[in-house]
Amino acid sequence: MLDLGRPDPIVSDMLEEACSKTAIRHGYFTRIGGTSGGIYRGLNVGLGSDDEPGDVRENRARVCRWFHLPEDSLATLHQIHSTDVVVVDRPMDDMRPKADALVTATPGIVLGVLTADCGPILFADPEARVVGAAHAGWKGALNGVAEATIDAMVSLGARREAIIACLGPSISGANYEVGPEFVDRFLAQGSANAVYFEPSANDGHRMFDLRAFTLDRLATAGVRPVSVGECTYADEDRFFSFRRATHRGEPDYGRQISAISIIDGENHGAAV
Repeated sequence: MLDLGRPDPIVSDMLEEACSKTAIRHGYFTRIGGTSGGIYRGLNVGLGSDDEPGDVRENRARVCRWFHLPEDSLATLHQIHSTDVVVVDRPMDDMRPKADALVTATPGIVLGVLTADCGPILFADPEARVVGAAHAGWKGALNGVAEATIDAMVSLGARREAIIACLGPSISGANYEVGPEFVDRFLAQGSANAVYFEPSANDGHRMFDLRAFTLDRLATAGVRPVSVGECTYADEDRFFSFRRATHRGEPDYGRQISAISIIDGENHGAAV
């Protein structure tokens, strides 16, 4: 077991400032601060990876400790590129429902989504103290996982116009080459989607801006969108990337986690 220090997640200034008085904490965790080795070096939290299970469990526990919460407070999913949303009101133990988003109004639960190029979106209504997390790959973004998450938050008492939706590290348009069938799926939903594709050096291919597409969908949904930037493909030191691993012919890949939690009074303090 390696020990690469403590987790040092990326924090959105806008989301942190908006939530500072309501004890909502979030973080886009990187590879930094984990125990895994080899191709999983760092903070791999993917239960579906072939990493050493003990390392993955320790990495997930470190995420919870950053929130000052026990390991069983972490709620994650068996992600299937759907638009399904799970409402969480108690610890999920080892359950991982098949879905791609979670929402809660219950303090002490850490909502987490795993990514390795797809877009992690963290949501918060600081006034209503309702939070959410969504895994938005191209399929989920196109089919409406963000909108479904917002609707689920509203059902828990959030106001759409008060929700901040922050897109975390994901693959950039400069590194996301797609084929004609991919482009056709987006154009079938509307010709205006052509704006998210740029020419590629390879004939018949395009470069897709998932980040811009996702942020525009969030804005259209009536929430306040923001992005932390950062390209998972380009920054190997900090991020896992499915596409980078595939291009290298590696047998598997790690997953980073993006997480958010409503902290109760006893645990509202500086992260460690």
